[in-house]
Amino acid sequence: MLRLFRGSLIVTSQLGFISAAQVPCSATVSVKRLLTGVILCSQFLCQNTRVTMATATHSKALTSPYPNSKQERLKLKPEQVSWLTKWEEYNPPDFTADKVLAGPVWADPDDKKNAEQYKKIKWNKLDGKVNRQTYEKCKTYEVSKIDGRPSNPIGRTGLKGRGELGKWGPNHAADPIVTRWKRDAKGTIEQGKSGKKVLQFIAIQRKDNQEWAIPGGMVDAGEKVSVALKREFGEEAMNTLEATPQEKKKIKKAVDALFKVGHEVYRGYVDDPRNTDNSWMETIAVNFHDVEGASVGKFKLNAGDDAAGVKWMDISSEIKLYASHQHFIEEVTKRHEAHW
Repeated sequence: MLRLFRGSLIVTSQLGFISAAQVPCSATVSVKRLLTGVILCSQFLCQNTRVTMATATHSKALTSPYPNSKQERLKLKPEQVSWLTKWEEYNPPDFTADKVLAGPVWADPDDKKNAEQYKKIKWNKLDGKVNRQTYEKCKTYEVSKIDGRPSNPIGRTGLKGRGELGKWGPNHAADPIVTRWKRDAKGTIEQGKSGKKVLQFIAIQRKDNQEWAIPGGMVDAGEKVSVALKREFGEEAMNTLEATPQEKKKIKKAVDALFKVGHEVYRGYVDDPRNTDNSWMETIAVNFHDVEGASVGKFKLNAGDDAAGVKWMDISSEIKLYASHQHFIEEVTKRHEAHW
C-alpha cells in the first residue's frame, strides 16, 4: 500500500514502512518506476504547498502596537514580509511580555535568562510532551544559526521575541466550530439572499479585545487535540468552570454526543496579532454540526473563562472575526453548501 507519511511517500506492508531507498535490488523495475513516479508526485504536491505558504503574507500579525502593550512593531512594506527578500539591516524590537518572562508552567525557558535549558529544546520534533512540529503539511520551520531562534514560516512581523505567546516556534491551538441551521419560529430553515440555507455558529466575544471569535484555545502539553476541542468549548461557551456538578454532567453528555463526529476544515498557520518573528499561532479547526439543533443547540449558552460574551451568530460574508477565524467559517459554509 502507498501512503504519504510526513510529506514523504512510502510503501507499507504488514512488516512496517519501506521507503523508496529501501526497496531491494531484486524488486521489479516496474515497482521501482512506480515508486519513483509517485514520490515525484508527492514532492510536487509538497512544493506547491511551499509556494502557497511563501506567497501568503501577514496582515493581523503586523498589528501595532502589540496587543495588551505599548510595544510598537517595526513597520514593514508588503514586499518586506517574506524572508526571501534580502534585508541585512533588519533588526526589529525584541519583546516578550512580563507574564511570559515570569516563567509560568505553560512557557518555554527564556533564551537569555535560561540559556542552558533553552539549548535543550528539540525543534521540529515531539519534545517530551511538547509538540514542536508545525501543523503545515510537508514543512519544517528554520532555526537561525545566528541567534538560535526559530523563524516564522510566513515571514517577518516587525517584532522579535515571544510577545504574549509561551512557546518558541509554533503555539498550538484547537478551534471547535459548532454549527446549526437557522430556523424560524415554526422550525423551518431560513434562507439567505443567495437562496441558500443560513448557518449559525457559536461565537464568543474575547475579553482582551472585544472581538468575536471561535471558542478555542491552547492545546496543553501532552493533551490530545480532540480533548482540547471539547475542553475549550465547554469552558468558553458553556462555562463548565462555574457549572454545578449536575449541570456539568448534562453539558458533558451533550458535548460528547455532538463531538463524536467532526470535520477538519483547517490545519496550519494562523495570521494572529500575537505572532512574532520567533513565535506564532497554529491551529486545527474542526466543525461539529448539530443537524437538528437538538444537542448543544438546546442548551443555554453561558460565557466563561476568556469569553466576555457568547451567542449563536448568523454566518455571512459580512461577519468580522478575530485573527483568521473568518476564513475558517467560510470553509464551513462551503462544506455545507450554505449561504455566505
